[in-house]
Amino acid sequence: MRGKILIADDEQGIVSFIKDYFETEGFEVLTAGNGTEAVEYSCECPDIILLDIMMPEMDGIEVCRAIRERVDCPILFLTARIEDSDKILGFGVGADDYVVKPFSIDELGARVEAHIRREKRKLYRTEHKAYGRLSIDFGQREVRYDQHIIPFARKEYEIMELLSLHPGQVFSRQIVYERVWGYDAEGDDNAVTEHIKRIRAKIGAYTEEVFIETVWGVGYKWLRK
Repeated sequence: MRGKILIADDEQGIVSFIKDYFETEGFEVLTAGNGTEAVEYSCECPDIILLDIMMPEMDGIEVCRAIRERVDCPILFLTARIEDSDKILGFGVGADDYVVKPFSIDELGARVEAHIRREKRKLYRTEHKAYGRLSIDFGQREVRYDQHIIPFARKEYEIMELLSLHPGQVFSRQIVYERVWGYDAEGDDNAVTEHIKRIRAKIGAYTEEVFIETVWGVGYKWLRK
């Protein structure tokens, strides 16, 4: 079995189409027809979730917000249309990518494969680093200040991981977006700015130390070595 996929969409025709494709490709497929079922099946430890935004009972944004703290796998939103403000909202609650309907099933398959490969690579990372009183356990994907765990959303953590593993190196917003969201992601790099703000606010609850510096007109860098 190549992995487990949860498809949550109230359009049965789309669900059947996607399900047939991924089962043919060797995946185990779970399906949910509404937001409540999506939350329930998220407990089955899927490797990736394909989540329609417009669903009855709970929409995709509500579902993502409800499950993200306990589900670490990639979440891809399926949507008929999307505005930049909606993308920023979606990324803010923990989405990893957007796929706009109608979509090519082969493109969807390629995106799913790319996200799952990225997750498998992370399983081999066991390094732990301390930056003064802030420490990052890359294996557990856990950030602490002294003994206090700082809760970061998925993308917030991944931005910190990227910057902290390359201290002193300046990354443009576009490069951060491409590295964290993926080169083929549907969205724009304004999401990076919003995530950086949240990272700083969460660290700022524990210390006034600065870890991420804005290099005006260029991007961001991690200050601590």
